[in-house]
Formats: sequence, structure tokens, C-alpha cells
Amino acid sequence: MTSHKTGTRDEWLAGRLELLEAEKALTRRGDEVARQRRELPWVRIEKEYVFDTDDGKASLPDLFRGRSQLLVYHFMFGPEYTAGCPACSAIADGFNGFVPHLAGHDVMLWAVSRAPVAKLQSYEQRMGWSFPWASSYGNDFNADFQVGLSEEQQRSGVGEYNFRSFDVRSSDELGAQAPFADWAATTGTDWATYTQESPGMSAFVLDDGVVYHTYSAYSRGLDGLWGMYQWLDRAPLGRNEARAPDDPLNWFRRHDEYDAQRGDSGGRR
Repeated sequence: MTSHKTGTRDEWLAGRLELLEAEKALTRRGDEVARQRRELPWVRIEKEYVFDTDDGKASLPDLFRGRSQLLVYHFMFGPEYTAGCPACSAIADGFNGFVPHLAGHDVMLWAVSRAPVAKLQSYEQRMGWSFPWASSYGNDFNADFQVGLSEEQQRSGVGEYNFRSFDVRSSDELGAQAPFADWAATTGTDWATYTQESPGMSAFVLDDGVVYHTYSAYSRGLDGLWGMYQWLDRAPLGRNEARAPDDPLNWFRRHDEYDAQRGDSGGRR
């Protein structure tokens, strides 16, 4: 027996029309925020970065591949990981389909991670992905864009994420508590090693041969990129994160880890 409020079709329609006004206001506000995002000042990239890709060494300008705009997803996959972050993996599941559409708008999409390129290639094959993925192993790209701890930050115990400082040690202590250690274990690491990486996205533009940084987002700022969440937000129970308060592995998994016998994969049989 449901404990949720029930009603007539007319009551539903009245509530839906009221919600529609709120949704329209949210859309208009989103358009305004997007405009403000585009008006941020561009910051010239002075440092040279060298990445490892499927095609060999590449500079940051090389990643544009002839286009004027570059979007980078900072994918949590550290050198010690044996598998990519499950949350980043869920976000990246949509990238294959996005890449050609973005390219049609003069935009190149890449994922970038610190793991060596051979690890990325192996995991990409496992996941069935084909989007461009570069390794930043050995350069400062992740630390410079707040998605990885530098050696200096690890020594000092103070990191930077989402435009704020944080205590690295408090994060380590959190990992000693279940279920966080279990979450990290899915990548073959402990919590302290797992959280040396962080998720995010950054945007760049190539103008007259010069690369500029235009935008970055972290944490909940990535929600809009997470296709699964956009669908769950419209499902009757929403994201339903409470279904696994003590077990993040029961919240979501990599797409090849669901129990097909329970029908979790959602595929037609």
C-alpha cells in the first residue's frame, strides 16, 4: 500500500500546471546562468602540457584537433587505480553519443585522467567506449585544474577543490568509515589513494593560436552532465539515494556490473 499522496486526474493536472510554471522559471534561470558562464573572462594558458593519447604525444592545442573549442571531463582514474571511478564511469557512458554532435558545433570532447594511457585503453575496451581519452600522467594538468593533489598539497595536508581549500586528512579519516572504503575498493585502491583524484570539467578555446581557459565546474556542478541523473530526477522515486545509505554499491554501479538476472540492466530480452 503506497504511503505517497494520491488524488484524481484533475488534482494531478492542477499540481502539474503549477509545477510547469516552476519548471519554466528554472529553464529561464538556466538560460541566464549559461549566458553569465559564456561572459567569464578568458585566461591565457601559459604552461605547456604534454599528454599521452592513442595517437602518441599531444599538447593541449593538439587536443582541439582543428576545432576552436575544447571540453575536458576530468575523469577520476589515478595511476594506482585498476578501474575508473564508478560515478565518472556512469557520466562517461553518454560520451560516445555526444562526441559527433559536439564536433558538429566546432567542439572537441576529451576525457583526461592521470592513469597511464595503457590502463585507460584497457578500461575503455572493457566499457565499450570510443571517445577520445588522454593521459596526463607526469604533468601538472590535474593539479592545476583542481582535480588532483600535487605532491606539495599532499605534504601540506591542504588541497583545493571547487574553488575552496580542504583538509586532506579529514578526507582520509572519512575513508576509514564504511561505506567509503568499499567505494574506493571498486577502483582497486583505498580511500586516501582514491581521493587524490577528483571529478570536474573544464572548457578551453583556441583563438589565433592561443589557448584560453574559459570555465571549470566541480562537484554538484557536474550534475547536468550526468544523463542518468536527468532521467532519475523525472522518475517517481527520484535519485533514490536513500536506498543505499550504508552501501554505495547498491546505489549505482558500472554498467557491466549489474545483476542481469534481476533485470537491472534494463535491456530487452
